[in-house]
Amino acid sequence: MVVSFIVVAYNAEKTLSVLLKDLCKQDYPHEKIEVILVDSASGDGTKALMQEFAENDFGFKSVSVLDNPKKTLPCGFNVALQNYTGDAIVRLDAHTSISADFISKNVELLNKGEDVVGGQVESVLIDDTSLQRTFLLAENSAFCGGAASFRRLQECAYVSTMAFALYRREVYDKVGLYNENLARTEDNDMSYRVREAGYKMYFDPSIKTLRFTRSTFKALMRQKYLNGYWIGKTMGVQPKCFSLFHFVPLCFVLGIILTTVLTLVGFPYLAYLMWAMYALAAVGATVLDIRRAEFKWTHLLLPFVFLTLHISYGIGTVIGLVEMPFFVKKIKGRGNKKG
Repeated sequence: MVVSFIVVAYNAEKTLSVLLKDLCKQDYPHEKIEVILVDSASGDGTKALMQEFAENDFGFKSVSVLDNPKKTLPCGFNVALQNYTGDAIVRLDAHTSISADFISKNVELLNKGEDVVGGQVESVLIDDTSLQRTFLLAENSAFCGGAASFRRLQECAYVSTMAFALYRREVYDKVGLYNENLARTEDNDMSYRVREAGYKMYFDPSIKTLRFTRSTFKALMRQKYLNGYWIGKTMGVQPKCFSLFHFVPLCFVLGIILTTVLTLVGFPYLAYLMWAMYALAAVGATVLDIRRAEFKWTHLLLPFVFLTLHISYGIGTVIGLVEMPFFVKKIKGRGNKKG
């Protein structure tokens, strides 16, 4: 089985080098791996690194370096999907790291009859500082968005979504390309369309992918804000691709607004109740998360980190929902480019 290994990258010189080294260490026959590297108009040395990799002989079936002038991830994925020749496709983000048996374990599951397979994703550090460790705890916490099955499930099972999965070619042939209108929620949309087409996603926790977490609190806040923002906008395109879990931060922000208004008009009791419940949940999550890590004093900041990230995500969703009608109108005006 020939596997098309796809990486779409933008200004990812530092972490892409790690993934390419991991690719060279794969125990799956290199002559059965087609490598497609897509550069999204990077301003650093990303494309040069890709070209250098392509010029070396690592024994792969082929190595291609393609351009994604539109820059966004779904556009980059589509560039690769319009040029691959393999029997199965796996795409990795440039800020990930994989074990030597990553491809072989996934292929083994496809050979057993599965159509889409993948494993557990864990966030890890780029720079090992006490603040970085605190951000990492927040990123991996079930209280702050780390409750997806591909993050926490410890047994093999069929799931509704997964990251960095291996797809049998026929899945993309039937479902089509990524929706280029969705800059961050393209995976949610694709997972929904895969399920609607009748395919199942098989999760095996023994398959590991490491994803480097954001290096600063500002970057982490921006990530959460944009995640929420695109959920709001995507509600006008593919609302069925989300679960209620995605809207908890939105409900929290709306709760803050409602209880603040009620407090101003002389009814503060709901505000007391909401904030007391949130404080208990945040402190409880902090205690549970600290127990599984080497304690650093910065971990005591976790409740405030949780609060800031939840509000960032919720505000993003509010703004996305406000902009959603204009976004949908714009899509209709230029024609939906979904595959």
